[in-house]
Amino acid sequence: MAKSIIINKHGGPEVLELVDSKIRPPGPNHIRIKNLAIGLNFIDTYHRTGLYPIKLPCGLGMEGAAIVEEVGSKVKNFSKGDRVAYASPPLGSYSDERVIPERIAVKIPEGITDKIAASIMTKGLTTYYLLYKTYKVSGGETILFHAAAGGVGQILCQWAKSIGCKVIGTVGSDSKVDIAKKNGCDFVINYNKESFDKKVLEITENKGVGVVYDGVGKDTFEKSINCLRPRGMMVSFGNSSGSLSPIDVKKYIAAKSLFFTRPALTNYISERSEFEESAKALFNQIKFGKVKIKIFKEYTLSDARKAHEDLEARKITGPALLIPNE
Repeated sequence: MAKSIIINKHGGPEVLELVDSKIRPPGPNHIRIKNLAIGLNFIDTYHRTGLYPIKLPCGLGMEGAAIVEEVGSKVKNFSKGDRVAYASPPLGSYSDERVIPERIAVKIPEGITDKIAASIMTKGLTTYYLLYKTYKVSGGETILFHAAAGGVGQILCQWAKSIGCKVIGTVGSDSKVDIAKKNGCDFVINYNKESFDKKVLEITENKGVGVVYDGVGKDTFEKSINCLRPRGMMVSFGNSSGSLSPIDVKKYIAAKSLFFTRPALTNYISERSEFEESAKALFNQIKFGKVKIKIFKEYTLSDARKAHEDLEARKITGPALLIPNE
């Protein structure tokens, strides 16, 4: 029997249950995999609490690195023994074995470890679409990224810096300032100590920035709007401080002819060609040293509750993993 984390109701970390689960043979377009490392992401807490509704009972987790154990009759891209990584629904990566659709997996290239692959898929693919698809950044451009010391922030700020951007990052505490600087930020602002919008306008000589990448949400929205230049873009892709209130378009958007978008990873990798393009770009950034990854902490699968407690308490300041129990 395989081991899996499931939830039967929404709530705190206590609703996570480690259970035995029977793994069915793969269907024609599916592969059965043995997880080697599982990515831990803040979005997992949204599914657990019900902020992002899911049908219960349900597993948790969207990404991992694994070895292929068995392939369906119509699978063309993979063979038994291949190392693969994935970052997409259906939920259920919090498990030691599972069956997934062939379409959500890619091969892990030589030179990238299982743990690194598991830690970067969601965050790295998110970074790719934010920088190249949602708003295509240019070398020499100044951008603003909130939560620069967080999981996506550490990858995006390094990647943006490698393109030639000037990166302004915000953090919520002084202890995270050095983390943001080490990961590519030219300027770091503690938004709990000073008004980041005033600081951004000072840095940009009152011109503002062309794009704000905001995974914080409620606490940063209004001041983020103040940071944008006319016809700039507000990219709201998360809500770690709470969901946004209904937006007054006339007040916040029309005044400077701004663009507002709420992108989601699934809409940027739904086509196989886009998924492979994104994964190739991400793996190349790692292989060529443009983005460096250091695993912050590892938890056993059976310790998933503790991992979620630490995640929500902001004790995790880098990529973290769940490792299937031996």
